[in-house]
Amino acid sequence: MHNMFSKITSKKSRLIALAIVIITAIYSSCSNKEEQFIEPEEVKKLPVVKVDSIFIDLNSDIIQNKANAIDKVFSNLRRKTGFNGTVLYAEQGQIIYEKAWGFRDLRKRRDSLHIDDRFQLSSVSKMFTAEAIMILRSQGKIDYDNDIREYIPEFPYEGVTTRLLLNHRSGLSRYESLADAEWPDRNKPFFNDDMIDYYVKHQPTPYFKPNGGFNYSNVNYALLACIIERISGMTFADYMKTYIFEPLGMNDSYIYEMPDSTRVPMYIDSIVQGYYLGRKRPMQAQNEYLNGVKGDKMMISNTKDMFRFWTAVDYGLLVPDSIQDEAFQPGSPKSKKRKDNYGFGIRISSKYPGCYYHYGWWKGYRSFFIRDDVDDKTIIVLTNTDKGPGSDHFWKIINDDSYSLPPASVNIPYWETIENRRLPHSCYKERNNEIVNP
Repeated sequence: MHNMFSKITSKKSRLIALAIVIITAIYSSCSNKEEQFIEPEEVKKLPVVKVDSIFIDLNSDIIQNKANAIDKVFSNLRRKTGFNGTVLYAEQGQIIYEKAWGFRDLRKRRDSLHIDDRFQLSSVSKMFTAEAIMILRSQGKIDYDNDIREYIPEFPYEGVTTRLLLNHRSGLSRYESLADAEWPDRNKPFFNDDMIDYYVKHQPTPYFKPNGGFNYSNVNYALLACIIERISGMTFADYMKTYIFEPLGMNDSYIYEMPDSTRVPMYIDSIVQGYYLGRKRPMQAQNEYLNGVKGDKMMISNTKDMFRFWTAVDYGLLVPDSIQDEAFQPGSPKSKKRKDNYGFGIRISSKYPGCYYHYGWWKGYRSFFIRDDVDDKTIIVLTNTDKGPGSDHFWKIINDDSYSLPPASVNIPYWETIENRRLPHSCYKERNNEIVNP
């Protein structure tokens, strides 16, 4: 046994010595040569490899265990609550779990949902509207602290700024209540411009003076969509497509635009239909006149596109870090009544520092987005029912540390070359020396 150990040790020593000689030779050779630089034009000629694909996945067991644990959660939710929707969970830059549960047609329980199916995001749409405003800021086309009458001159209220809209501190009353009271025909679409006209015509009393408090209200983000249109000269839908969806390859995402006709279409085509539960049979949610208002809702997307968007946000691909970081700053003073704060299109958790989230509910759809920036975890849940499991179940998944993963690479250069993406502020560019506007 002693002789065998001696032979092994001797062999190991020789291998170590050989490795030292090789490394020394390489270092000596490199130090004697002038440093070589590769020009960007030359890089384009090199074969492009998706880096993660050439490594053996040493975390496959951990990933599988984590995926199994998440699947068990949703299997229980499906059995106990009838959960119907799609799920994506990612950690350390990797999609760990994605699955669709239930049916597109809930009344007849047929046409199984698919992970790529598109849903109406409800209020989670606000994350994307806020990002569009930040793009305008990075272009130098908007000042958050200017009165919005600089962009919408006919607006009848003084002192409302873009920042106050982003933080839900404008004090403006709900446009839904105004429309419900005054709009003469609910078979006729109600649009963003109609909303502005009605505030001008009826001038409903605000809940409080601008910056006098916090009140989460859809009117704030509907007005932000109007500002985007006034500044850019584009429709809100076209602006989002040009500056967010197309650059990031969000090919299944768009802003729903109700036809400018005399009647509201009965349903929204080409997406998963929403349903109201709690009756003998699920009832399909019909389109309605307020769906003509955009910015606060009416974005259509799926879980993969949403994760792609957040990857871009996390890596600072759309706007400079200094602008993006403002989205995660509390917009209101601390309050005993209000536990969580609100940044730009995102809620800021007080219970879980470093965590951000947004939920949505609107006419047969519920959506959930939760992000843990500390441990790099994201869960996205989209449903086509007005009722179902609450967010507590999803927070438990985020906070589960049973299995931890090391960081993974997110291959942004692969996006830029193979997918031909136009990313204004890629983290692989010299942001401080050259800012490329969208």
